Amino acid sequence: AATKLASAEKLMYFCTDQLGLEQDFEQKQMPEGKLLVDGFLLCIDVSRGMNRNFDDQLKFVSNLYNQLAKTKKPIVVVLTKCDEGVERYIRDAHTFALSKKNLQVVETSARSNVNIDLAFSTLVQLIDKSRGKTKIIPYFEALKQQSQQIAAAKDKYEWLVSRIVKNHNEMWSNVSRKMQSSPEYQDYVYLEGTPKAKKLFLQHVHRLKQEHIERRRKMYLAVLPQAFEALIPDLDEIDHLSCVKVEKLLETKPDFLKWFVVLEETPWDATSHIDNMENERIPFDLMETQPAEQLYEAHLEKLRNERKRAEMRRAFKENLETSPFITPGKPWEEARSFIMNEEFYMWLEESIYMDIYSKHQKQIIEKAKEEFQELLLEYSELFYELELDAKPSKEKMGVIQDVLGEEQRFKALQKLQAERDALILKHIHFVYHPTKETCPSCPVCVDSKIEHLISSRFIRPSDRNQKNLLSDSNIDRINLVILGKDGLARELANEIRALCTNDDKYVIEGKMYELSLRPIEGNVRLPVNSFQTPTFQPHGCLCLYNSKESLSYVVESIEKSRESTIGRRENHLVHLPLTLILVNKRGDTSGETLQSLIQQGQQIASKLQCVFLDPASAGIGYGRNINEKQISQVLKGLLDSKRNLNLVSSTSSIKDLADIDLRIVMCLMCGDPFNTDDILLPILQSQTYRPSQCGSSSSV
Repeated sequence: AATKLASAEKLMYFCTDQLGLEQDFEQKQMPEGKLLVDGFLLCIDVSRGMNRNFDDQLKFVSNLYNQLAKTKKPIVVVLTKCDEGVERYIRDAHTFALSKKNLQVVETSARSNVNIDLAFSTLVQLIDKSRGKTKIIPYFEALKQQSQQIAAAKDKYEWLVSRIVKNHNEMWSNVSRKMQSSPEYQDYVYLEGTPKAKKLFLQHVHRLKQEHIERRRKMYLAVLPQAFEALIPDLDEIDHLSCVKVEKLLETKPDFLKWFVVLEETPWDATSHIDNMENERIPFDLMETQPAEQLYEAHLEKLRNERKRAEMRRAFKENLETSPFITPGKPWEEARSFIMNEEFYMWLEESIYMDIYSKHQKQIIEKAKEEFQELLLEYSELFYELELDAKPSKEKMGVIQDVLGEEQRFKALQKLQAERDALILKHIHFVYHPTKETCPSCPVCVDSKIEHLISSRFIRPSDRNQKNLLSDSNIDRINLVILGKDGLARELANEIRALCTNDDKYVIEGKMYELSLRPIEGNVRLPVNSFQTPTFQPHGCLCLYNSKESLSYVVESIEKSRESTIGRRENHLVHLPLTLILVNKRGDTSGETLQSLIQQGQQIASKLQCVFLDPASAGIGYGRNINEKQISQVLKGLLDSKRNLNLVSSTSSIKDLADIDLRIVMCLMCGDPFNTDDILLPILQSQTYRPSQCGSSSSV
């Protein structure tokens, strides 16, 4: 028969959340307080209680057991509060259970929720023998398993929260409703309860908020140096101010509100300003934080360093200007030891000093050249004995250098001997050919200035349509096409450039010419290999060959080039001066093959109506046996044909000069600071002024 117990007016509990919060749940009393009992859980508190003797408790439990045993109902001994259990009490409780017909003992902790279900399932198994026997797990082992289970459930729940909650403004009521059906949420709430689930949610939201605030803070701090640069760029204004005074100074700036915003509530990260994404201005109270003060100090240090660096650059320039060791053309490696010291290296990189030194060298070189040109003008009598168009001999150059050698303006270019010699040759050419092109002051020659002034006042219709660059009277430029196969053209171009000055000038008969080379080695019908381009009008072509194949390539290329211009207005390529040269390696002028190539080249030259040059003598050539004499011969031939072409094109303009009503001869010194506009202005402002039709660019 079932045991009956009576406990009137007791409340029925539905869940653990109801404990201590009875008023928040439905209150339902047990019916009449009567119920049937099928088994008993005999609880023993194994913790150390205040004013309580465990032996007395155990004696009470023993007497209670004797009463329960009479009911013949299953009994399970439950040790409670094992999370605070005393080892002796636990041991004595187990001894008691063994002495009472070997009662089963379950170690539990309600606070940690360890083995609570196990206690009831063990009793149920004793009541219903058909159920499988329950394995009783010791407290600490059960605690370990439960901790692992809770940790796994917590990880899954936190993953769920991080996936759903992306904004720090989310509310628990909304989020918990979304997660209600998720097994991750259900498992964790079952193990730990809703309050802990809510606590983890609030921790996640707090973390999101802190990350959001940190991103905003980093953004403000990144913009703060720019605000300093815009509002307080002057070191003298802030050099001796404290941070507090700098804040007051910032507020007085006209653009203060462009960079900063003053909030009514502070600090900024505790206000709604953190969510005002449209306002990117810096909260002004951020200036009171340590990172902002550090950025201000960095700005101050930057301004001081910039001033110091500017002072070092200025001191370095002054050092260059006053040092007697810095002469035109002296390499940086030689000058460094005289002008550098430890303080210079401390503030600036060597690359900056090299850049300053390079600019200074350019200035003093230009100045030295101008002074040397003045020196040459002062000693003009040295150049009167030369023959017209003759290149001075070594003896004559030696005499010139001996006479000028004691002059400081001559010695100033000691490290630029090649350029000094080129200036001498250019001056000689100017003495015998005084034109605006050969003028030492070019391109600021007075003749050039006058032509520019007249052309700027009136643009000639013929000038707008003039495209033929071959009719230009400027014959100081030579455009040469070098045609050859298998690297012949490129190699010769490099050899010719090696004979030129640093600015691609070539000296012929004492005069310097600007030489532009266009090596071609491919199909001339392709635009990339065309003889003529919008910026390159050839004056002649140098054709190279060293085999039958390369000779055939030359012939085919010339024929293709001539065919492409037939029927065009600009067909000067048909009459382009050609020179054919046989090149052979290392001056090898023997053998039947070489003689055969010479004969074939002569036949082709006759067919093309061009000049044929024999191979140079052995031992005096370059890698492909083309010597300087042959190169000069080719270039001189081009100059002659170019001059003839210019003379023919200018004949009509000379004839028209007879129609000029008034001729004015002006004598101005090149380099004179007097403005040519002041002289020509009365003439050019006349109502009867009109451009001359004779073709001269300096006649009206």
